Amino acid sequence: MSLLHRFFIYFFFPILAASCGKPVADFTWTGEDQVAPAAISFENKSERAESYRWDFGDGNTSEEASPLHTFAGSGNYAVKLLATKGTKTVAKEKRLLVTAPLDCLVEIETDYGNMLIRLSNATPQHRDNFIKLADEGYFDGMLFHRVIEGFMLQGGDPDSKKAKLGESLGTGGPGYTLPAEFVDSLVHVKGALAAARQGDQVNPEKRSSGSQFYIVQGKPLSREELDNMEARKGIRYTKEQRDLYTTIGGTPFLDREYTVFGRVIKGMEVIDKIAAMEKDQRDRPAQDIKMKVRVVK
Repeated sequence: MSLLHRFFIYFFFPILAASCGKPVADFTWTGEDQVAPAAISFENKSERAESYRWDFGDGNTSEEASPLHTFAGSGNYAVKLLATKGTKTVAKEKRLLVTAPLDCLVEIETDYGNMLIRLSNATPQHRDNFIKLADEGYFDGMLFHRVIEGFMLQGGDPDSKKAKLGESLGTGGPGYTLPAEFVDSLVHVKGALAAARQGDQVNPEKRSSGSQFYIVQGKPLSREELDNMEARKGIRYTKEQRDLYTTIGGTPFLDREYTVFGRVIKGMEVIDKIAAMEKDQRDRPAQDIKMKVRVVK
């Protein structure tokens, strides 16, 4: 056998054999935690593949090589990766367990991004009512009907679902109110979720609307302004609360006037996007901002 023939057999044959072989599908994942909502980074470990298709087991798919996927709820998901080369496709499936959060979390979805909100256990009536309405789909399709930049975003009026552009809103509700649940640890810093209500003249007990709520934007205050607010309202803020009011801001003049029952923990930038939109004379956005509220389980 000539030297050239030997070179071909030993060096080219393995390459040709490998190029004709089936692809190998495999993957691993990493994430900060596996508690819903869980953002999981998948690392593709496949070999000899030209294209990929992921099925995350929650109704979502991807054709990225190594995708990042967020599992919105808890569950035992069958994650499947299909690795393809030519006409040959090989599948690899692994189970991924995502557990339910210990906190009561809700996510408000909008066209401008999503806000993840932690509901407070210190305000059980407001917490349970909000979860009940969200589970029923009560908020889905409603608008943020009143938006004031530097102040807040308000929604939760059922009349807003079918309202025409420019129509006045803000009086609808489920037909009941909730007793105030003022908690000194829950204040109106940026991102606070609070219940709207009627004014003191007709509502001296400061009872909350059964469904209308607002999310605080506010603005930073000076320490002198906070000192004056404490003296006027008889409130003593903690160091952490003062630091938040003077850095990210808020609306402290609403403390002990309206019930705060949660706070945005992810998606704070969405507040600023919505607040900056063009509004009419009634503070209603010129373009409808619809919401969908989902309980994270």
